[in-house]
Amino acid sequence: MSERPVKHERLSVRKTYKLYVGGAFPRSESGRSYVVTDAKGRFVANASHASRKDVRDAVAAARKAFGGWSGRTPYNRGQILYRIAEMLEGRGAQFADELRTAGLSKAAASAEVDAAVDRWVWYAGWADKIAAVAGSANPVAGPFFNFSTPEPTGVVGVVAPDSPLLGLVSTVAPAIVTGSTAVVVASEPTPLPAITLAEVLATSDLPGGVVNILTGRRAELAPWLATHMDVNALDLAGVPADAVADLEEKAAGNLKRVVRPDESDWGAEPGTARITAFLETKTVWHPVGV
Repeated sequence: MSERPVKHERLSVRKTYKLYVGGAFPRSESGRSYVVTDAKGRFVANASHASRKDVRDAVAAARKAFGGWSGRTPYNRGQILYRIAEMLEGRGAQFADELRTAGLSKAAASAEVDAAVDRWVWYAGWADKIAAVAGSANPVAGPFFNFSTPEPTGVVGVVAPDSPLLGLVSTVAPAIVTGSTAVVVASEPTPLPAITLAEVLATSDLPGGVVNILTGRRAELAPWLATHMDVNALDLAGVPADAVADLEEKAAGNLKRVVRPDESDWGAEPGTARITAFLETKTVWHPVGV
């Protein structure tokens, strides 16, 4: 007579999510991680706790990717951002689940996913149009043509807001659409949508290193971005008001452009301010008839 199988209680696998640097998913060099909980304080997952070395590696990856990304045609960059929107929409159910874990209702989570997809599409449309808006042909008193054209600033450090998906997209997309690359510090309490976005980016047409995503303590990572001499601009959207002045002072070491946090309604139409914040203007004189 056969014995009945003994049922054992199954232990769930506690996943530790990795960083996204240079198109790969490395562990933090520190070996640290921290617990991510849901809105009721229950365990969800572990997230890597990035270190100063991880910031340096991410900046190096972003700098390496800058030449190729900024050298692409604006039309091609727009195509790639549109492809990201397609990929994000395809994983909409996963993003919605993660947003519900963060405390959003089912309807609000679904609406935020839709808004994030639309936001990628919106910025994709600006890729080949912003030069016409931000550039100009300047009148001069002489036999010259004088043109001002926008160019990407370089490597942008983004401290993402706690709007875990729409706010994240609304700070990352404008940083990269014109050819800059980004190092992103994800929302500290709700990093899972940023990690899933990294998986979307890794399987889209976006070249590795254009966006690098770090999880961990904002108070630890933001100062290293601010003082890094190869970072050209900072978006402090997710920085507490009492920490902004110190980061601005640190950023002054190499004259970084700094976008201060504001009371942004991430659901509102964003306008072009965040795009133009990460542009430099090049003015060229050219003799008439040559």
